[in-house]
Amino acid sequence: MKILLLGGGAREHAIAWALNRSPKVEALFAAPGNPGIARFGKCFSIDPCDPASVLKLVRATGADCVVAGPEAPLVAGVADVLREANVPVFGPGKNGAMLEGSKAFAKLFMQRHRIPTAPFDIVVDMQQAEAALRKRTAPYVVKADGLAAGKGAFLPDTLEEALEICHRLLVEGELKEAGKTLVVEDFLPGTELTILAVTDGKTIRQLPSSQDHKRIFDGDRGPNTGGMGAYCPVPWADEDLLDRIQKQILEPTIRGLESEGIDFCGVIYAGLMIDSQRNCRVLEYNVRLGDPEAQVVLSAFPGNWAEVVEAACEKRLHQISWNRTEKAAVGVVLASGGYPGEFRKGYRILGIEEAEKDEGVLVFQAGTRLDSKGSLVTSGGRVLTVVGLGDTLDAAREKAYGAASKIGFTDVYFRTDISAKACLPPWGTC
Repeated sequence: MKILLLGGGAREHAIAWALNRSPKVEALFAAPGNPGIARFGKCFSIDPCDPASVLKLVRATGADCVVAGPEAPLVAGVADVLREANVPVFGPGKNGAMLEGSKAFAKLFMQRHRIPTAPFDIVVDMQQAEAALRKRTAPYVVKADGLAAGKGAFLPDTLEEALEICHRLLVEGELKEAGKTLVVEDFLPGTELTILAVTDGKTIRQLPSSQDHKRIFDGDRGPNTGGMGAYCPVPWADEDLLDRIQKQILEPTIRGLESEGIDFCGVIYAGLMIDSQRNCRVLEYNVRLGDPEAQVVLSAFPGNWAEVVEAACEKRLHQISWNRTEKAAVGVVLASGGYPGEFRKGYRILGIEEAEKDEGVLVFQAGTRLDSKGSLVTSGGRVLTVVGLGDTLDAAREKAYGAASKIGFTDVYFRTDISAKACLPPWGTC
């Protein structure tokens, strides 16, 4: 197989690493890629959201298959154009991508197919927003309908704050098109759990359960980020709970898509809230691997990722053996100081090679570039994800933090408590 990978973050670096491990992969290309991905194949500076440019690159490289990393190309309809040209794509078309591209679409989809989620209202003006908020009590939940780069979900503690947020979005246009429609929903207590699943539109298979850490500071304090770390598997996500998620959420999702004529191939990300009674409700759908969840899940996944991609594209996922994951993985994001606010770029990154000498350590690049001298420097808020693998979560955590301590750049920042609460399910302890 010759594969073209769309995207250029740490998630895509992890995908490239997983694909490169397979003897099925003859060549790997990426658009736009990053210096880490460039170790596995040639990178091309094109816009992955431009269908014509992607199709032109497919033809130039002779790629047999396209793997979409981020959501934006999928929401832009890149997969539809490629499939019309008979190019297999691991990622849904524009209709399927609406599960992530529109919060309102996703909520109405769940309502139609009786998939458990929080009660909600869809609002387009301040009168509707105030009415929806006054039906509820604090904490309030307000979500922008469209893609907002992780900045579209709000949890205000007071009605006044919630109304102010709605005004900023609906009237002032703070998030532009993404905030012209809002979802106001009930707050769900419990503990969050991420389930990533691969589907060919008929069969759906779960990857190892994981948990993301969104807040910037230890103890889940401070503003939300794109994710400061993750781990897998989640100790309290036992077979009974995973079976419940399969039957109540994943399988109804696939049946619902099929009944609406939406042919879905790729990954469904179910962001779930699990309460003390083990009830499972969907907080959000994504239509691709999570970031930083992908970095730990793919590192721990014992299968052949290229084989999985090929089987999904050929609608024979049921034929693939799916071994239980025996390893645990912990991923720690190294960020630029000041993130998710203002931060400086261009600082030289040292220590990656030293860190990767340790068995069970992987370093995935996100906000990096090569400067004029060929040195690796910072170019984003989330710079690296350092992953440790072990037979237990404790061993994996020790590997990850030991490796992270060997890597340095000016103003580097990372959380010190990734996976520390792994044995704290909503119903007590593991």
